[in-house]
Amino acid sequence: MQFSAQGLPEGLALDDAAGIIRGTIADRTPRAYETTIVAANARGRAKRAFRIVVGDTLALTPPMGWNDWYTFYEHPSDALMRRAADIMIQSGLADHGYQYVNIDDAWMGRPKSEDPDEQGPPRDARGMINANRRFPDMKAMTDYIHGLGLKTGIYTSPGPLTCAGFYGSYEHEAQDAARFVEWGFDFLKYDWCSYSETPRPRPDPELERRQRPYRLMGGILRQQPRDIVFNLCQYGMGEVWTWGAEVGGHSWRTTGDLGLEKNERLPGFYSIGIKNAEHAAYAGPGRWNDPDYILIGYVGNANNIEELPKPTALTRHEQYSYVSMWALMAAPLFYSGDITRLDPFTLGVLNNAEVIAVDQDPLGRQARIVRKTGDEFVLAKPMEDGSVAVGLFNLSEARRDITVTLADLGLSGRQRVRDVWRWKDAGPIAGEYTASVARHGVMLVRMWPAPSGMEVEASASTYRLRSLAQRNTR
Repeated sequence: MQFSAQGLPEGLALDDAAGIIRGTIADRTPRAYETTIVAANARGRAKRAFRIVVGDTLALTPPMGWNDWYTFYEHPSDALMRRAADIMIQSGLADHGYQYVNIDDAWMGRPKSEDPDEQGPPRDARGMINANRRFPDMKAMTDYIHGLGLKTGIYTSPGPLTCAGFYGSYEHEAQDAARFVEWGFDFLKYDWCSYSETPRPRPDPELERRQRPYRLMGGILRQQPRDIVFNLCQYGMGEVWTWGAEVGGHSWRTTGDLGLEKNERLPGFYSIGIKNAEHAAYAGPGRWNDPDYILIGYVGNANNIEELPKPTALTRHEQYSYVSMWALMAAPLFYSGDITRLDPFTLGVLNNAEVIAVDQDPLGRQARIVRKTGDEFVLAKPMEDGSVAVGLFNLSEARRDITVTLADLGLSGRQRVRDVWRWKDAGPIAGEYTASVARHGVMLVRMWPAPSGMEVEASASTYRLRSLAQRNTR
């Protein structure tokens, strides 16, 4: 494969063999560059528009990547992170936009640990935090990941200890931010944990208490000579979605850990996702509601972290629903299953380009709730090109027809319908849209105004999945 680019700003260059753009844009004036990337090989040639934006706002689209927590828990290592980065390239994840390779908890030393790898001084003579022995050279590791055209993230807590009991950043925030820059990290997950146990001044209003550590670290990160995306992990306390961007956050957890969410009538991702969906008004470019990671494929047990990862208990329809809901909500897409055991189905779910395009749409609008009942959940997301992405979720215990009117979606006239998971066109439709949806399944579609002359499907203004194979529209 050979790559080329048209319209790259001065200071950037494209590696024509690797397809990686490197460099620094010489003109720092805030603006957008509309470029075109071309790929060609013996089978043909393809091109795609690519927008490069210079400005003060990071994470203009939801970050995407992999996080080690739900696989390796308290035992991440340099070798594992390098292997994960290699797999990101080999599996095609990187080609579909997954770019962050993120270490979660347990990369530091741990007080009173009996594990030799976790022993030693927590900080050096400058007060800079040390990595444990499983990470002998953080800078060499980030250089390796960057060399693949990827980015990498790290984790800590504003408290004295992390969730897993390793050393946190309390009273060393500036040193730790400088250390992360020195090591070359691009992303910071800042996890509340033991901050609750730190002394608090009087008076100390509860909301100010919730904001204080994130406001402090957010201000410090803005002063660094390196861009670092800031993820606030504090489980939705104090309605963080209303102020997360104000304190410097680029994304914020809106709920508790998905891996600990109990399955009741529905798998836990439904309750997490439905709660997150309620905060659509607060999301946008550079400020994303985060409902936690994608847990499919082989996944560890958060209630027993020593247990080896097992295949997900989610049905295939539930996995489609899971990723559809996250895409419609413009959520950060971080896979946290075992990246070393990716099967074809899991890769197919993660690497569906049309689903990812819904999540990564530059308009940055989170889907609004159109309907929420005990049996049905409907989301609609406006897209930059004027289309609307729609998810019809069947929460019931049997297949059912789900109908939504175009008026419900803020649309009128005739609409061309695209089945996003199956990459098939349907319609056009008028008046309403109906799909037959499997138990705990989803129909994810995009709708555009239909060109004149296209026939309305089945003359009944509805399109049913059961008739998908009958014919293709002109």
